[in-house]
Amino acid sequence: MDQNNFAQSAGRESVPQSKPGSDLSHLAGKYLTFFLAGEQYGLEITKVREILGVLDITPVPQTADFLLGVINLRGKVIPVIDLRLRFGQEYREPDERTCIIVVEVTERDGQLILMSVVVDQVNEVLNVGAGDIDASPSFSTELDTSFIMGMAKTQGGVRILLDVDRIVQESELVVG
Repeated sequence: MDQNNFAQSAGRESVPQSKPGSDLSHLAGKYLTFFLAGEQYGLEITKVREILGVLDITPVPQTADFLLGVINLRGKVIPVIDLRLRFGQEYREPDERTCIIVVEVTERDGQLILMSVVVDQVNEVLNVGAGDIDASPSFSTELDTSFIMGMAKTQGGVRILLDVDRIVQESELVVG
């Protein structure tokens, strides 16, 4: 399924009104939402290239624990990150709802690469207005929340909007 299909299949989405002058207005837009350890998260739909079921993953030695390995997707080798492990949560065996989301990531040098993330279950495409986005809260100075773009308030609760570029920083993928 490609991103155009996501947008077309989002008939259930609501269109919240944005507040004028909101400094988070650049975050307004469509997000692919998914579940991870019972919580709901969102990725910018423009970053999503494809959603897959679980595939055979080839492990790569000397990489971070959260990097499960690589997949071969139509001749392209794509790294696979387990978001549960990336966020310090417990590993969960894949089931019929587990998905791999292929995303386009912008590296620090501006180059675009394909990566993929494993999530518990894909939920829906949601349209989030600027007025429904709050900045990520400050938890402590020792907790890194740089990968959180904001918090979307929706009828179904709060969804954490993730910056996929920061989640998959290349320097963190290889064990030094």
